[in-house]
Amino acid sequence: MSMLRVIVLATVVGLLSTAPAFAQRNRPRKRVSPHETVSAVIAGNEVKVTYGRPYSKNPRGKDIRKIWGSLVPYGKAWRLGADEATTILLQKGIKIGDAAIPAGAYTLYLIPEENGGKLAFSKNLGGWGVPVDEKNDLVRVDVKKEPLSPPRDQLAIAVEKAVNGGDLKIMWEDSQYTVNFTNE
Repeated sequence: MSMLRVIVLATVVGLLSTAPAFAQRNRPRKRVSPHETVSAVIAGNEVKVTYGRPYSKNPRGKDIRKIWGSLVPYGKAWRLGADEATTILLQKGIKIGDAAIPAGAYTLYLIPEENGGKLAFSKNLGGWGVPVDEKNDLVRVDVKKEPLSPPRDQLAIAVEKAVNGGDLKIMWEDSQYTVNFTNE
């Protein structure tokens, strides 16, 4: 890795480490959901995702909410989590289909559809998560939707090794959205 890339990556990691404190001071309300960071090293490339993990159960009541197509409407940009915007940090660039995504930090959001959807990588960092800022998209890529059994009460995101590179998986309720990526 070139010295310039190392310096840029160190700067991005430093900025991301202060983002939670900045968001803590400037967020419009208290966090409602627990937060998690997941990561995996895929062929020497660390991919790290930090996100809020909402539950299907309504935090203001006892009812179980219908997620896909209701709480999270089809065809509309969704923050992909709860509270602060979901972020992804790529140590090295990746390719998803024909889309090249350079090393760096991005906000992720999902545009779910009944039979698939799009995952967006946004250059806008450090926000609360809503409203979604679509004008700063670097790229949108297709995601595959599959049934999930057993259903999940809490949103989960995973970064996993796959036969061809890695998979980014979004799992909640009765559905899983998956996108495969390779290193650039």
